[in-house]
Amino acid sequence: MVKVNEEKHIHTLGCSSSSKPCDSAIKHDCVVGQVSQNPKTFVNNSEEDLLSVKREQDLRVPVLNMRGDPLMPTNPAKARHLVEQSKAVVVQRGPFTIQLKYVTGETKQPVTLGIDSGYKIIGFSAVTDKKEILSGELSLRTNISKLLEQRRNYRRTRRSKLWHRKPRFDNRGRTDVWIAPSVQHKMDTHVRLVNTIEKVLPVTETIVEVANFDIQKIKNSDIKGEEYQQGEQLGFSNLRRYIFHRDGYRCQNPKCKSKTKILRMHHISFWKNDHSDRPDNLITLCNECHTSENHKKDGFLWGWRPKTNGFKEATFMSTLRWKLVNALKCKHTYGYVTKANRIKQGLKKSHINDAFVIAGGGKDIGRTIPLTAKQVRRNNRSIQTNRKGFKPSIRRQRYKLQPNDLVRYDGGQYRVKGIHCYGSRAVLENKLSVAVKKLELICYGKGLQFISHQNGILEGVSFED
Repeated sequence: MVKVNEEKHIHTLGCSSSSKPCDSAIKHDCVVGQVSQNPKTFVNNSEEDLLSVKREQDLRVPVLNMRGDPLMPTNPAKARHLVEQSKAVVVQRGPFTIQLKYVTGETKQPVTLGIDSGYKIIGFSAVTDKKEILSGELSLRTNISKLLEQRRNYRRTRRSKLWHRKPRFDNRGRTDVWIAPSVQHKMDTHVRLVNTIEKVLPVTETIVEVANFDIQKIKNSDIKGEEYQQGEQLGFSNLRRYIFHRDGYRCQNPKCKSKTKILRMHHISFWKNDHSDRPDNLITLCNECHTSENHKKDGFLWGWRPKTNGFKEATFMSTLRWKLVNALKCKHTYGYVTKANRIKQGLKKSHINDAFVIAGGGKDIGRTIPLTAKQVRRNNRSIQTNRKGFKPSIRRQRYKLQPNDLVRYDGGQYRVKGIHCYGSRAVLENKLSVAVKKLELICYGKGLQFISHQNGILEGVSFED
């Protein structure tokens, strides 16, 4: 965090290096600018059902002191006045945060941060004794495994041409604490989210919900003792034989009229979707039914789904529950405790409500307008793009602007959709191509991005990894 001085033109995290003061989040269409006229807003949409029985909601703006340490948040109207009077500067836009330029009192209240950990979505809520000051949910990236596989294919293709290169695949060992990169990324995102919130709010205590799932008990509630060591494939030499035996060595297409019973093993959910060889995702078909035509949209195999879902989420929570608690050095609670408290307060099931209950929220505590956070990929590994009918386009440098960056042009704010002409021109969200030198960068669009539930406006800022 930068240190504030008495200069008027101060720019901080996520802002451009222009000589103009960074007050765009106040005067334009950011969350603070739109709700500042009425800090307490009556929400009349479906989002109200996700929150408590209180219909009146309050939006709070995080505040930092001159040293960059978090203070208690303020209301949007006061934040706007402080910036307009040059008593504060905008530090970042997501969540919208200001930093004071004068010495003030530092009385703080205890703030409890509740984290509803998950495989796809993380719920978070910061609560004091009287009100909720920050809440929302973060959607995790789900394409990490696919990108790792793509990188591996590129690497193998590149190295296959170096026939003289000595193999070095055995040089890289794994430590005892190694976990899969896709799982490690999700765990790191939990830690990054907590650290991001702690930078803007005076959090005194963090509580994370953990869980341990018995997957075999979920499949068979009567399992016990040595039956845990006797799985459903016990007595079969391989998975293929088990699937054929389970299906009675018959094609499972009810309209099959084939007389040549050459059996095949079929993935019910396509490999690129489920990416699993679990028995519930496999079925027996004959060679006349298991064709490429039947896999297409008009074929009878199109749209098939397994009867039971996979257990990736349960495995993730069981594997990382203590790793996450140790990494955050925080307290923990369990899902059944959260469920009981949520039902007691009459709240509907949602990640935001779970996090609110985990943090100790109750019926007498006012709620805040929730945020939705998402992750945006920072870098694209593709350097060369081959287009049919054109010569290959090779990117030789990192361009100044990247997709999803927020820029100012002709008095308005736009999102960058793409870059062309070797980085000299940018395509904005209104499909207008503008020279990069005519655009003023407001904030980058990589990393964690926050969206307000109230108006759907993206107010992201890139945080340090």
